[in-house]
Amino acid sequence: MGRGRSATYDDQRELILASAASLFAHRGYPGTSMNQVAEACGLSKATLYHYYKDKYALLVSIADSHVSRLQGIVREALSAETTPEDQMRVLIRRLVEEYAHAQNAHRVLTEDVKFLDPDDRKRVLDKEREVVNGFARVVATLRPDLKDAAMSKPLTMLLFGMINWMFTWMKPDGAVDYEAMAPVVADLFLGGLGAVQAPETAPTTIGDPA
Repeated sequence: MGRGRSATYDDQRELILASAASLFAHRGYPGTSMNQVAEACGLSKATLYHYYKDKYALLVSIADSHVSRLQGIVREALSAETTPEDQMRVLIRRLVEEYAHAQNAHRVLTEDVKFLDPDDRKRVLDKEREVVNGFARVVATLRPDLKDAAMSKPLTMLLFGMINWMFTWMKPDGAVDYEAMAPVVADLFLGGLGAVQAPETAPTTIGDPA
């Protein structure tokens, strides 16, 4: 009878993924070694290989896990909310919340997916397209008058432009956090600048341009 996994196996696996995502995000996938991942996790290289057979397996798991969570958010919001505006507000809030805690994984998804083998890349990108298409369908429902102009996808990508890189200018110790910014993004996207309601907290601190 085979030996079962320890109670801490999944926790250790998540720690490894988080450490690898941080290294990939800051050093780049090609510039990161398994030795560096093991050191960042406080593990021996042999122990690391017990969880992941190589660096590529880490990349696949980081990208696929992250986009699968986004896919789940979209599916859940579209099935649970009844009106298009409620769907959009929940989608924005959930994505902002997810990105707040998955900045490294998101950077890996956007910058290192090119290193995936064709089959793995197609699977990840298909899930990513489902996320985009889910938003675009809500946009199309909100603005059916723009159907002939085929604006639902461009508007969706403009929205992602607001959400995806918030972590590049929001400081962790800023006066406004991601939870407070999510309704601001929704108000701005749905109603324009005049619809934005000020958060209860003071304006966030914006970092210096890169």
